[in-house]
Amino acid sequence: MSQTVDRALSILPLLAQGPADLGQVAERLGVHKSTALRLLRTLHEHGLVYRQEDQRYRLGARLFALAQEAVENLDVREIAHPHLVALNDRCGHTVHLAVYEEQEVLYIDKVESRYPVRMYSRIGKPVAITVAAVAKLLLADLTEPERRAIAEKLDYPMYTSRSTPDAAAFLKELAVVREQGWATDLGGHEESINCIGAPIRGADGRVLAAMSVSAPNVVVTAEELLTLLPLVRRTAETISREYSGTNRPKKV
Repeated sequence: MSQTVDRALSILPLLAQGPADLGQVAERLGVHKSTALRLLRTLHEHGLVYRQEDQRYRLGARLFALAQEAVENLDVREIAHPHLVALNDRCGHTVHLAVYEEQEVLYIDKVESRYPVRMYSRIGKPVAITVAAVAKLLLADLTEPERRAIAEKLDYPMYTSRSTPDAAAFLKELAVVREQGWATDLGGHEESINCIGAPIRGADGRVLAAMSVSAPNVVVTAEELLTLLPLVRRTAETISREYSGTNRPKKV
């Protein structure tokens, strides 16, 4: 990266901390005021910084517009898919990716198990919201009033003896998931199917998607599946970093 570009880009995180005058910018960059002024003028011309009436500079509206446009155009499925495939290659079990939309939790990606016994699930299909690990992760990230409002409106079908029985139990489980940062469904939807999941977060730290690994008891026990939890969480963290743009290459 050229020195000029590097210096210009260094101004943006400085102004993210609050408005600064020309002298402060020059001091932080370690350059003469004339150099800092030239860089600020260039950024100003592109709408990335704005000069206030008090002659201090702040981040410009164009920068926020670009950031919002970039976020809106990010496809978490596209970013996550190769990582889901890699996880499936390592463990062999079914891997799902899900999001919360319009009061439903939906699968948006799936990598099939390599084993003959497979799960019946499909992309675009709503999950069993009161028991699925991905649903717990997505709802646990909501505010307490939001969680309570949703929980009180839900029905609680007893798919198995391990299903969540009522709103109080569901809210208690969401609180646990929120605290520990991962979730399970150990026979809650189908007696023979177990699942572990981890959240995928955006740059603001909020959960924007959830991923899970599921397997039937005939292939792997619940205890054996839980040993994969560190791998699942590392995969989710890798996807989160890539989505947020924090996997930046080192300067050369």
